[in-house]
Parts: sequence; C-alpha cells; structure tokens
Amino acid sequence: MRIGVPKEIKPQENRAGLTPPAVQELVRHGHEVLVQAGTGAGIGSDDAQYQAAGARLVPDAAAVFAEAELIVKVKEPQPGELAMLRRGQVLFAYLHLAPDEAQTRGLIASGCTAIAYETITDARGRLPLLAPMSEVAGRMAVQVGAVALQRPNGGRGVLLGGVPGVAPGRVVVLGGGVVGTHAAKMAVGLGAEVSILDRSLARLRELDDLFGGRVKLLYASGAEVEQAVLGADLVIGAVLVPGAAAPKLLTRAQVARMQPGAVLVDVAIDQGGCFETSRPTTHAEPTYVVDGVVHYCVANMPGGVPRTSTWALNNATLPFTLALAGKGWRRACADDPHLLAGLNVHDGQLTYAAVGEALGLPVADARSVLH
Repeated sequence: MRIGVPKEIKPQENRAGLTPPAVQELVRHGHEVLVQAGTGAGIGSDDAQYQAAGARLVPDAAAVFAEAELIVKVKEPQPGELAMLRRGQVLFAYLHLAPDEAQTRGLIASGCTAIAYETITDARGRLPLLAPMSEVAGRMAVQVGAVALQRPNGGRGVLLGGVPGVAPGRVVVLGGGVVGTHAAKMAVGLGAEVSILDRSLARLRELDDLFGGRVKLLYASGAEVEQAVLGADLVIGAVLVPGAAAPKLLTRAQVARMQPGAVLVDVAIDQGGCFETSRPTTHAEPTYVVDGVVHYCVANMPGGVPRTSTWALNNATLPFTLALAGKGWRRACADDPHLLAGLNVHDGQLTYAAVGEALGLPVADARSVLH
C-alpha cells in the first residue's frame, strides 16, 4: 500500500505521523511511504533520516494527498487538508469529532474513510492509542500548572512542593484515568498535597493500591468536587467519555468562587473542555484569566514535547498501521473489533454513535459498511 505522511500544520503542532523507524518497518513489510519534506523537523528527524529509512520525499502536502491510499497524521485535518481528502482514501489520525461539527461534516463530504486513534479500544475496554498522549498530557499538566501558578504568570505565587516550614500547594485532579493518574504521579513527586476525585469506586480502590496513602481519594459527588476545587491551588480536568463531548464539571459560578490566582488545566479541551469557562488556547498563548482564575486550555498539549510524544504515539499506532496497510481497512476492521471501534466516518456516513449523539447527526452501523 502507498502510505502518505503530510507535515502537521495545526498551530504549534510539531509531532509527526511516523518516525523514521516506523517508516523502516512499513517499508520492510513491502509498503511504499511518502513523506512530505520537513515533516520530522519538530522531532529532530531530518529528511535524510526518512530517506535512509526508505521513504520517498515529496515536496508538499498536495503530493502526499494526491498519491497516498492511506494518510497517517497526528492531529485532525485542517480545512485545506479536508479539501484534499477523497473517496476511497483512508485517514488514520486523532479526530475528536464530537465537539467539531465543521470537521465532521467535512470528512463526511469528502467521502473518505476516517479512523480515529482516540476511539480504538482494547480487550479491557481501554483506549490504547489515546493512552500514550494521555500519559504525556497528564504529566505536562502539572508542569504547566506549576508555571502558571507563578505570580508573574497571573498565579497565586505558590510553589507546589512548598519548603520546610511552608505548606505545599494543593492539587485537585478530577478523573482517575490515565491522565489523572499520571498527573497525580507528577504532583506527588513534586511534594504537593494531592486529591483525586472519581465516580468509580473500583478505580478509587486501584488508585489506593497504587499510591499507598500518598493521595487523598474521594468519590466525585457534586459537593465533594466543589469543596475540593474551592480550596485548591491547581485543578486538573482529566475526564474522558470515549468519542463524546466532555461533561462540564465546574460552572462559571463555581470558578468565580475559587481562590484568586488558582489555576485550571483542562486536559479535556480536545473534547470540548470540562469547565464551563474553558475555550481552546495554543502553545503561543496558552493561558487566559476568567474571574481571577488562570485557565490553561491548550488543545494539543503533547505537541509541546513533540519528540517524546511522537515516539510514544508510534509505539502504539504502528501495529494498527501495519494491519491497515497489509490487509486493507475493511479486512483489518473485520478481523479486529477494536480497530473497527475507531471507524468514525466512511463513504459519506458517520459511523460512531457518540459523535452522532453529540452533534445530532444520523449514524450508520459501523459493521454494516464492512460488506
């Protein structure tokens, strides 16, 4: 199969769809890989490394989209890229369609087959292609939150770890999944006072075993969430409903009652955000202030550490890319129900129920389009 990798063009997005080692593996399996010149600049991989791995360099995205049967990207296609997609072409990338009606309608209109990293599952119901970036984002959330807490950046002027004789900062993590767990690990490592709130008692028990009493674990009732947030220095929104819009955990009225200079980091912003006051920001201008509270809502947080992120992502995506290229998307999805769960759009039809529900659009059964 002919696989194409265009250079990412979303603002401040420096990751790459494939690393040179991933290209080498695909070429070894008999596939042709087209890589747009300059694709690896943000991850420290130059064009010569891609060529040495067996890729054919092409000058621009237009050449990639024109020739490739399978497009492998990181972020969702931007308007100019949507216009280049065509019927019969397969797109494999993060899509996050639920909060993005324009992109959803664009993919439907293109006629392409779009498979979303973030809705592919595994045998335990987890999201294996979202997990690496969730790990990165969770760890980054504490880093960026700590910086935002500095007074010159609008924060309360709190050092998360404190010093002898001065209490540490209070970190509240809403959601005990992959993002929340990794955020808590980082915050505990810095010496902060950490609380995790989640609605799954089973997950709270797992976290109790993991952290061994170093983290306060609370059931996420409305009252507990409000009490924890109002006393926090840093709040990390780490909730996820696979493929669907994120639930709003804090109202504007609650945000207004937080401590002046407290920080909200909304890791769920890709799915619409979990705070009522959230709106997407960029790495160039990552924060804004509402009612005295600093908001960090960068929609592609792992793009800030593109080398780590790209290698971590490729470790997870490569087996699926090999299956799609080796079998074709229909057989690959028929053979693997977890890959089929990633099918969001095909031939002018939406095929993922949670997106249809979020946007009020009709949905076809994904299994019906395999025949």
